[in-house]
Amino acid sequence: MAKETVKFRTSIGGQALMEGILMRGVDKQAIVVRKPDGELETKVEPIKAIRQKYPILGWPFIRGTVNFIETLVNGVKALTYSASFLPEEEQGEPDKLDLWLGKHLGGEKAEKAVIGFSVFLGLALAVGLFFLLPTVLAGLFTGIVQNRILRNLIEGAIRILIFLAYIILASKMKEIKRVWMYHGAEHKTIFCYEKGLELTVENARVQSRLHPRCGTSFLFIVMIVSILVTSVVSWSTVWLRLLLRLALLPVIVGISYELIKYAGRHDNVLTAILSAPGKALQLVTTAEPDDSMLEVAIAAMKEVIPEEKGSDKW
Repeated sequence: MAKETVKFRTSIGGQALMEGILMRGVDKQAIVVRKPDGELETKVEPIKAIRQKYPILGWPFIRGTVNFIETLVNGVKALTYSASFLPEEEQGEPDKLDLWLGKHLGGEKAEKAVIGFSVFLGLALAVGLFFLLPTVLAGLFTGIVQNRILRNLIEGAIRILIFLAYIILASKMKEIKRVWMYHGAEHKTIFCYEKGLELTVENARVQSRLHPRCGTSFLFIVMIVSILVTSVVSWSTVWLRLLLRLALLPVIVGISYELIKYAGRHDNVLTAILSAPGKALQLVTTAEPDDSMLEVAIAAMKEVIPEEKGSDKW
């Protein structure tokens, strides 16, 4: 029974946390964390997407960038929340910035400031490491390689190599290995739900941990799309090239989002090609979870399943 085909594709998605799972549904999200005493802590919140207030932000090719930023902000908030349940010896002492913010802004404002800074830092790191650094390194080949398209391909290859190296090095960390296991639990639970099976540990355990609509797949598609988009743009200096890369980022993210949306709704040769690299990368970014992790993922999923059956269709 556990090997039935997928009955439908859900828009419910998740994120692995520190000893927990974030599941995001149609109108609410749930964070479930396994506390040090073994008990589960559950936090359910309504979703307030900015596109509900400004419908234009939900238009195709615009919604990709908006959704990416919202996902990043929600993810940082959820990670901060889950980390608060870690044993004190694992949390460490608050640094001077945390103490200063707490003193001058108060608890809630200080938390928002820290989250805002974390989002900015995360974006800056991602852009600098995966876009600007490859551009600078590719500039070293300007005097050697005259063909513009070939230079772009070299830059793309450098970008992918840096991305893969980052993922592989991160997987060596003990804490990250457990996050990868929760990532696997999230995927298995979503597959179990999509197949119409009862959400139990037994049914979820036998599902695949590789899901075609994972954020890992999206990031890899961003890498590929960036190569294609930037290949049609010429430059005269490294600085101009850097500015062009920054200006084209919303375009790249927008196209990538539409591609992953399409791939999630269809089964054909194109979607298989689009999904293959991301699923291969999930061999690193996911791991087989234990039963306690599946329990966390199932608890989170149950909180966000909509009352109206099928309203969460992808």
